[in-house]
Amino acid sequence: MHAVSYIRVSTQRQGRSGLGLEAQREAIAQFAERYGYQFGDEFVEVETGKGADALSRRPQLAAALAAAKKAKGPVIVAKLDRLSRDVAFVAGLMAQRIPFIVAELGPEVDPFMLHIYAAVAQKERELISARTKAALRAAAARGVKLGGIREHGRLEKEAAMARAEGLRAILEELEGLSLAAIAAELNERQVPTKNGKPWSAMTVLRVQRRLAASV
Repeated sequence: MHAVSYIRVSTQRQGRSGLGLEAQREAIAQFAERYGYQFGDEFVEVETGKGADALSRRPQLAAALAAAKKAKGPVIVAKLDRLSRDVAFVAGLMAQRIPFIVAELGPEVDPFMLHIYAAVAQKERELISARTKAALRAAAARGVKLGGIREHGRLEKEAAMARAEGLRAILEELEGLSLAAIAAELNERQVPTKNGKPWSAMTVLRVQRRLAASV
């Protein structure tokens, strides 16, 4: 069975380093071997930030769709969020009438279930944002100054702790991965850092240490 593979990473740095890219490629390769798919083309998308869900800003995805249509086969991705976490965008892709297969979900998941999984993923992202905002509001209510003037001493620690608490659930989900793998996953999910820079192993370690100290 013929198919095309689509791999997406979210920053130029990840695209150059292979963070996330090789893991997706390996997951797709293992899936293809298990279920008997042969790839004619691989399409790799490197994005620079949020707001890239419009198909016009995903030239490699558009190319993958065209190649799959020509090959009369599916587009295979490692994880659903490599397509999108936006339900409307996923629905638009399903309307193209080109089958998508998500390696981690298996070959039997139909388009309706992909919509359900996308809705759950979108809700997870919204919950992460809500938890972070709630933690920051609680810190602000205690007198912590967030942003603007440089924070010092206790106030700085409380603000950092508030941000860490907003990430506790997702870090628990990723427990067992290496620091670099967690950083790559947070970048893939577009989870923001305090300064807007990409996550690194060191920034993940700092957050983990803050959460461990609070237990």
